[in-house]
Amino acid sequence: MTQSSIPLHPFTAPSVAWTRVLAVGSLMGLIVLGLLWELVLAPVRPGGSLLALKVMPLCIPLAGLLKNRMYTYRWVSLLVWLYFTEGAVRAYSDKTPGNYLAMVEVLLCLALFTACALHVRLRLRNAARHAAAPVTFDETTPPNHASAAP
Repeated sequence: MTQSSIPLHPFTAPSVAWTRVLAVGSLMGLIVLGLLWELVLAPVRPGGSLLALKVMPLCIPLAGLLKNRMYTYRWVSLLVWLYFTEGAVRAYSDKTPGNYLAMVEVLLCLALFTACALHVRLRLRNAARHAAAPVTFDETTPPNHASAAP
């Protein structure tokens, strides 16, 4: 393996960037869908309901995903199953258009989980490759050896 085939940073690979975009996009989609669903499109009560507050926990990991924090990707992949469960239950029990919105929520949850799981897996694999790569020095940059002062 040559040095040029190894990315400079473990998460600069295009596939990792793609999973990040998918994770952030699906999380923002869940936030927007939750607000529109409960306030405008199919509120439980006319004029909106306090169920719109269910999106508040989704706002917390948004900063971590934007900062590319691995820990955030890991716990979001667990948190998203609560919203998946709500979407599955409401897809079965709500009337139109709420059941269609619930199906969209389920799809967004699946996209978010897949993106988070792939992101973590790809970053760990790229980091392992990066750590295992031999370090080579070109002739213009000498290795950093500690030398005794004369």
